Amino acid sequence: MDKKLFKSILLIITYAVVLVMVLARLDVVAFAAGTVLGVFKPLIIGFCLAFILNRPCQFFFRLYNRGLNKSAARPLAVLTAYLALIIIIAAIFSFVLPKLVESIQTFVMNLSGYIANAQNSINHLLGYLNLDIEQLDLSKLNTTLQGLFSKALNFLSNLGPQLVEFTTGLVSILVTGVLALVFSIYMLSGRDKLLGQCRRLLKAYVPAKVVSPLSDVVDLTAATFTKFITGQCIEACILGSLCSLGMLFIQPDYAPLIGVTVGASALIPVAGAYIGAIVSAILLLMVSPLKALIFVVFLVILQQVEGNVIYPRVVGTSLGLPGIWVLAAVTVGGSLLGLPGVLVAVPIASVLYTLLRRDIHKRLAPSKDTTPKT
Repeated sequence: MDKKLFKSILLIITYAVVLVMVLARLDVVAFAAGTVLGVFKPLIIGFCLAFILNRPCQFFFRLYNRGLNKSAARPLAVLTAYLALIIIIAAIFSFVLPKLVESIQTFVMNLSGYIANAQNSINHLLGYLNLDIEQLDLSKLNTTLQGLFSKALNFLSNLGPQLVEFTTGLVSILVTGVLALVFSIYMLSGRDKLLGQCRRLLKAYVPAKVVSPLSDVVDLTAATFTKFITGQCIEACILGSLCSLGMLFIQPDYAPLIGVTVGASALIPVAGAYIGAIVSAILLLMVSPLKALIFVVFLVILQQVEGNVIYPRVVGTSLGLPGIWVLAAVTVGGSLLGLPGVLVAVPIASVLYTLLRRDIHKRLAPSKDTTPKT
């Protein structure tokens, strides 16, 4: 038997045996993977934080590099990026959170009247349709909703002290957070050095014909995830702000609550817009069915304007992934990993789609040398 063929057969058999063993003990493999991820959790969190802050850090670095040398511009850019993140978080807790608490307080205080109005509307509708159905009793729903909103209100009101107490009480979380912060600062500060080390590592241990394609895949993945995260955050901020402004003319008391709900749900691809719209419409439905209808029409128009006019101009072109594949990616990602899977499924699918499209174009491209040789 040919020696090369024997090696290929042996390699296929080895892969098959390993695959069968993994499938047979999938629970053990999952536990081992979870343990490894737990050990590297500070590094993973630090990498995610550095990845999110990389674009702001690069912006400040280009700004400072005009008047300072590189050795001073890089640390100053990292410091400015973290200060900007702290300012944003402080602004959310100082301005948005109190307004959100106020909106929830208003809703809880008027909840009994909203439930009574909803019950009367349902009873009138059943009577108008001549349906012989026992009238609905929404008193239990009233009690349940009041309890839920009271708990949410208490949580939001005491969020700061609870976070401080929770963080100081759990040493492991504190250590993980500090290590993740240190890792992220080191990654941002030594970005160029780390990239150079990774390139040398690839050239040393990976075959030369694989280095270039692998580097292209890494660059494409980084660009796609950066574009996706930036786009989702900008879209959420714009949509939440415009929704709050529109709610000032529909139901001013609940403008912060509806704006935060719609903006936060917009971070979830595809399903987020529907989740935010449904939750907000249900809240307004108990206030006034007419206002709920006006809000739904307003939100549909707002999403069309934001998606077709504002978003392309602010973020640029989309990820290049057709709508059917976006829906498929969100469905599969949610089934496998839940909410984290929904969040990362779209950029991963975009990377795979781009690589597949490039390979198809390469395979179907006509040969450069088409003239017959004489």
